[in-house]
Amino acid sequence: MTAIFNQPQFQDADKAREYLEAQVWPNGRICPHCGVVGEHYVLKGKSNRPGLYKCADCREPFTVTVGTVFERSKIGLHVWLQAVHLMSASKKGVSAKQLERMLGVTYKTAWFMCHRIREAMTAAPSKMLGGPGSSGIVEADETYWGRAADEEGIRYPKGIKRGAANKMKIVTLVERDGDKRSFHVANVNAQTLAPILKAQVAKTARLMTDEASYYKKPGAHFASHQSVNHSKEEYARGDVTSNTAESSFAILKRGLVGTFHSVSEQHLQRYCNEFDFRWNYRQSQGFSDTARANMALIGITGKRLTYRRTHAPVFAFQ
Repeated sequence: MTAIFNQPQFQDADKAREYLEAQVWPNGRICPHCGVVGEHYVLKGKSNRPGLYKCADCREPFTVTVGTVFERSKIGLHVWLQAVHLMSASKKGVSAKQLERMLGVTYKTAWFMCHRIREAMTAAPSKMLGGPGSSGIVEADETYWGRAADEEGIRYPKGIKRGAANKMKIVTLVERDGDKRSFHVANVNAQTLAPILKAQVAKTARLMTDEASYYKKPGAHFASHQSVNHSKEEYARGDVTSNTAESSFAILKRGLVGTFHSVSEQHLQRYCNEFDFRWNYRQSQGFSDTARANMALIGITGKRLTYRRTHAPVFAFQ
């Protein structure tokens, strides 16, 4: 990690800006105001900061950070690049307290930086899971974490309502040898699962789950629905298994328990997105830590996350 941070883009703000421009604008500068790609004017002079351009069409000034999660940040871009690399390279995540110590910023700043980077790591799906060109197999499973809140936003006390009822709920879909998508949901039942599965999984896919009854009705929508019976200690039958989805939960929970310790319900979806991002750009898919961090940098555009918005509850599906 030390050798990585010796590179110029991690040491100098101007070098970091040039590096960021190369990732965000690989085919030329793009005006964030009107979307025109072209040879926009470079604004020079003592009154203009480095990296300031003027659109040749709409005549508006802009930099590479305008319209991104980095916009209006007073943190140097080289520090941002360090944070992005640390979060992209840490398999089980890196806490805001750790970033506070390593980057020399306040805890509040580190916490906000983490959430803005998670926003960059969150991308709209470009294709259905299990569709043409894939293995055609999608595993679905659910897990439970921490303590959920009641209707007034108050967490259930420890020891009350034992079992899954008072825990936060996460549903994950994993394409065999492909991508993973996780959803923080209010309830796990057929009514909740059906719209998620139909929106994310190709109709031609083979859906694989455990024996839970709430998968049966939504599963009829796909080419086939096969399950393993965990209650009878059946975990694989030929290629029928949900072990890939369960192994992804192992990484998520080790991060939640060992790195973050306590994650509230209002932010859980963002943490799920972060772990999904690292899974989808994992080493077995041909991505190094640097390549993964570059994908996160590409994802900064067209997104803004204010401090107030970070406190708004995030549910994938109600």
